[in-house]
Amino acid sequence: MSIIFFLIGCSIFVALIFLGAFFWAHKTGQNEDTYTPSVRILFDDEVREIPAKKHK
Repeated sequence: MSIIFFLIGCSIFVALIFLGAFFWAHKTGQNEDTYTPSVRILFDDEVREIPAKKHK
């Protein structure tokens, strides 16, 4: 029974760490760019041409 209380405590601790990381990311502006993801699909990727090897 004591292991259940230990696991609950550990899970709450880990959840608080993730909650703190989320608030830190939000506070520092990690997710402020809402425009770029919606228009990124509209632009073509740059295609790099690989030069063919010349056979002798």
